[in-house]
Amino acid sequence: MPRISTKNQVTIPVAVLEEARLHAGDQVVVEALAEGEVRIRRGELGFEKAFGALTGTYPARYLERLDREDAER
Repeated sequence: MPRISTKNQVTIPVAVLEEARLHAGDQVVVEALAEGEVRIRRGELGFEKAFGALTGTYPARYLERLDREDAER
């Protein structure tokens, strides 16, 4: 049975990776579920998932202001 190392690492058994069709180099998302439960799933940061990630970061109409300033140059 795998254990959590002192570096907080876990070796996932090959059979589990094969069944999940996960491979070395795949990006994954690790989520805490309930106490003692963790879910690891394939996860890629595609455009649709990233869209809106910076909402609220810039003041209202910031992009319009940048476009206007750029047009004035």
